[in-house]
Amino acid sequence: MAFNSARLNEACSIYRKMIEENATICLTMAGALTPAGMGGGIIEMIERGLTDFIITTGANMYHDIHFALDLPLYRGHFAVDDVELAKEDIVRIYDVFLPMDTLLETDRYIQENMDIEGVLSTAEIHHHLGKRLLENASRPEHSILATAAKYDVPIYSPSPGDSSIGMNIAYLKAKGKNISTDVEKDVLETAAIIYSSEKSGAIILGGGAPKNFFMQTQPMLSQILTLPEKGHDYFIQITSDAPHWGGLSGATASEAISWKKMDAKSKTHVTVYGDVTIVAPLLFEKVKGMKKEHKRLYGKRGEMLENLLRKINSD
Repeated sequence: MAFNSARLNEACSIYRKMIEENATICLTMAGALTPAGMGGGIIEMIERGLTDFIITTGANMYHDIHFALDLPLYRGHFAVDDVELAKEDIVRIYDVFLPMDTLLETDRYIQENMDIEGVLSTAEIHHHLGKRLLENASRPEHSILATAAKYDVPIYSPSPGDSSIGMNIAYLKAKGKNISTDVEKDVLETAAIIYSSEKSGAIILGGGAPKNFFMQTQPMLSQILTLPEKGHDYFIQITSDAPHWGGLSGATASEAISWKKMDAKSKTHVTVYGDVTIVAPLLFEKVKGMKKEHKRLYGKRGEMLENLLRKINSD
């Protein structure tokens, strides 16, 4: 056991410890992992109570809807003529092929089922879509959105406009519908979740905005809201990036200590360098026999936020 196999072994031990100590566990997902088939493992983690809330790119949730609607995606190849694919109305995510009809049918579904109005957090938008998928999709059991709605697992997207879900909401707004996203509410709600948790940590798949959106909850509490600093207790990141190029958002867990994002006393943090689609299933397999009571944070968001606001406004 050496190099990244040792880091993966360490990650498995940390994940088990997070579960045993009933920490609030966030799963963050960068890029477009759902078209690659990562949804099944994540769905099982939700069902077992092994992730309490999710922060992800909008792309992951948009492509997740394809599976719930039983729309086709195909195994392709990266060494293709993209001009020919465009002529055939096929879009490519590296070696995954999606017919344009899959995208258009998903767009129609979002537009027809986004029957809510107001200024909404992304958790509210995703929960609503998840409930609709449970009600009328042909295969909701294959959807992260639907499963998260079933178990009251809130899903946040730090850049709601940077995906086809956001684009469809923009379309509805342009057509006169009273609907928009409230990213500040997302910031406050995620901070309130962490403030209400005795211990917290994350399984970070990739990096990017989802990773930092989770990690920033601690400086939001200490730096911005001037509450006592603490830092997260657990940190597991699987990434193929490297910190010295500047692209490993939030950098290493040890660097995060300097930002007060990680508890300085914590030894339960690790970065595994590798392909998420290879390493994450191995991590999930290690805790497959474990379960944790569902925290059902979606229904508790309002109360947790009120507690946080009461605290900062009374000081």
